[in-house]
Amino acid sequence: MNTDNIRIVLVNTSHPGNIGGVARAMKNMGLTRLYLVAPRDYPNEQAEWRAVSAKDILDTAIIVPTLEDAITDCQFVVGTSARERRIPWPLLDARQCAGRMAQASSQEQVAVLFGREDRGLTNEELRVCNLHLNIPTSGAYSSLNLAMAVQIVAYELHMLRSSVELPVNELEQWDSPFASQGNMEHFYQHLEETLIDVEFLDPTAPRQLMSRLRRLYTRVRLDEMELNILRGVLSETQKWVKRARKRS
Repeated sequence: MNTDNIRIVLVNTSHPGNIGGVARAMKNMGLTRLYLVAPRDYPNEQAEWRAVSAKDILDTAIIVPTLEDAITDCQFVVGTSARERRIPWPLLDARQCAGRMAQASSQEQVAVLFGREDRGLTNEELRVCNLHLNIPTSGAYSSLNLAMAVQIVAYELHMLRSSVELPVNELEQWDSPFASQGNMEHFYQHLEETLIDVEFLDPTAPRQLMSRLRRLYTRVRLDEMELNILRGVLSETQKWVKRARKRS
């Protein structure tokens, strides 16, 4: 994925604060290219207030009079839509669509269109799109703020980009290797001996105690350092038991 080839396009945004909120959402997720199609009230200091530390996104934003001007050099265009259309159109959710956009951005210019706060994109504007993107919401209240919608799409793109940088499994981010099966068996034996010593476990009627403890520690997955700590606790416990018995 090449985020330099992905642009966010806002069409006829009415509130300047929303433009600032979008800039902030973009910068949070590593997107930098913002296009504004005939904004109703911009430039405006409210946009800068909402952008906070993302003023650089506003400074480099490109303002154009028509949607055609914003996407004329794009090969892949996605339009956000909350409505079902009479003519079926390829419709994906944000996660699915992010995958398509990421793939296209490696060689093509990609635009993601967000419409007016009150009525979104027109049917005519949606007809220029290769895909329609829908963000599923609760049926009780489906309205999303413009910046929130951009944040969701930008987040899905960011996760695709950062997934190769994050550890693919827990071993890669752990500071100690997980305990081997052999060491765990020694631990279970030590644990059982200690529980007998403190008279918590009756060896003549063990019931399911050790099985349940095995299940507990298997679920947790101890690393070698944690296992050594627990073995140390058990050893100290056994020493206290021996000293107490000598005194009595």
